[in-house]
Amino acid sequence: MCHKIKGRSLSNYFRRLGRNRWAGRAPFLAAALLVAAPAFAQLGPPQGQSQGTSAVQLPLSGRTAQTNGTVKTSEAPAPSTTATVNTLSPSVQVQGVYAGSTPSVANMPFNGKLGLHEAIQRGLVYNLGQTGATQNVRQTQGISKVALSSLLPNINGTVNENVQTTDLRAEGFRFSFPGFSIPAVIGPFNYIDFRAHLSQSVFDFTAINNYRAANDVARANRYSAQDARELIVLAVGGAYLQTIAARARMASEEAQLQSANAVFDQSKQQLGQGLIAKVDADRNEVQALTHQQRLLSLKNDLAKQKINLARMIGLPPNDQYDLSDEVPFAPAAPLAIEDALAQAFQQRADLKAADAQVRAAERAHAAARAERYPSLGVTADYGGIGVNSNQLETTYTASASLKIPIWQGGRTEGDIEQSDAALSQRRAEYADLKGQIESDVRSAYLDLQASASQVEVAQRNVDVNKEALDLTKQKAEAGVIDNVQFVQAQEQVTDAEFDFINAVFAFNVAKLSLARAMGRAADALPDLLKVQ
Repeated sequence: MCHKIKGRSLSNYFRRLGRNRWAGRAPFLAAALLVAAPAFAQLGPPQGQSQGTSAVQLPLSGRTAQTNGTVKTSEAPAPSTTATVNTLSPSVQVQGVYAGSTPSVANMPFNGKLGLHEAIQRGLVYNLGQTGATQNVRQTQGISKVALSSLLPNINGTVNENVQTTDLRAEGFRFSFPGFSIPAVIGPFNYIDFRAHLSQSVFDFTAINNYRAANDVARANRYSAQDARELIVLAVGGAYLQTIAARARMASEEAQLQSANAVFDQSKQQLGQGLIAKVDADRNEVQALTHQQRLLSLKNDLAKQKINLARMIGLPPNDQYDLSDEVPFAPAAPLAIEDALAQAFQQRADLKAADAQVRAAERAHAAARAERYPSLGVTADYGGIGVNSNQLETTYTASASLKIPIWQGGRTEGDIEQSDAALSQRRAEYADLKGQIESDVRSAYLDLQASASQVEVAQRNVDVNKEALDLTKQKAEAGVIDNVQFVQAQEQVTDAEFDFINAVFAFNVAKLSLARAMGRAADALPDLLKVQ
């Protein structure tokens, strides 16, 4: 260990040194130590770095948080199962962290019945997308605090105890006195030092802009966490709607299976009485088996939808629970497309995050340019030094350092070029996101209009096909027609009901997508979806 012998402690140190075994040679040792003083001077506080503060380089893209997962909805035209109507086929695609969660039952008990609002609340707390966003915010807040630390006073305490010998010849002492013997090595001698050290940056524009950039990145991640809530609402709400639609299809098919079984039982009786041909009875049996196979497939689909929903909100990954809510068709409140766009540009959290990322890149660019500017800092220490802790003398030092960059080997130019590339990229991403938001709003607006009209057509189609089925059944029972037409009429009712279920699902997904596109899904969900 080493330290500089400071201030008036040096003379005291010489006095104490006289008490050791070299006391009789004190004058000569004093001269030797004076000659060796440059060696002690080298053991003082470390000199400042030859280079100043470096600009912290940001990643080229500000979209790193979006790579962990995505939630997308889409509605594409698809041929209907009936010949009279074409439908929009909605889909909700959840990938990455938004498809997972942490367990929630221990902290939020579950009674086996899941409502839409409870599903959303569980998702907002336990979905892995929210968990990751929260930890990302914490991490960037920590980075911001680290950047701030270089601008605030830094105080440290040290305790040094040294035992040292010195080779006078190695230090260049060659003087000799006739009749006197001067030792080549003096010591061992010791001292102890208790000291507090203070360092403070007075002005360092690079460090200041590094802190501002870190602050902007932290703010961007807070906005990203808000946007993650929007995506969770979209993911969980879409999955809940999808599960409701799957349950409605299964219920419709169960009703059709019961009707087909009743017709088949009646045909068996008629066949036994010789009222119909065996081919008619077989045709009714085939129809019943077809509905049975379809019902098995729909039950399997419903179970999978419930498992996917449970995975998003922290429930055990099984289908052993019931949905307690229905989300029927409810007309959307009138809203002009211009108003929707204005709200989206004002409210979208991801757009605010992209703007904060641009500001962070601007600060980082300013920090790189500031590497060319002088910086001023001060350091000081205060403490006691002596042979032992009972014989301490107070010493202190204070210094100010002005660093003037002259030539840094091209480092500054390289930092400026890197930060300029990141700034250009993030400005491009901000402009692209604005275009994407407008596209999302317009697409959701069109889907909402089309699906609203589709619900009306699908409802009318169900009513017409049910009337046709009743008439066909009466004709078949009267023997006017065979049961081929009756079977076809049954299929048309089933298809019409499926189209209606799909149309309501598409309409509700379009409302949810428009709310997400406008940046208000988490707050406006109760008004959007009229839950029964």
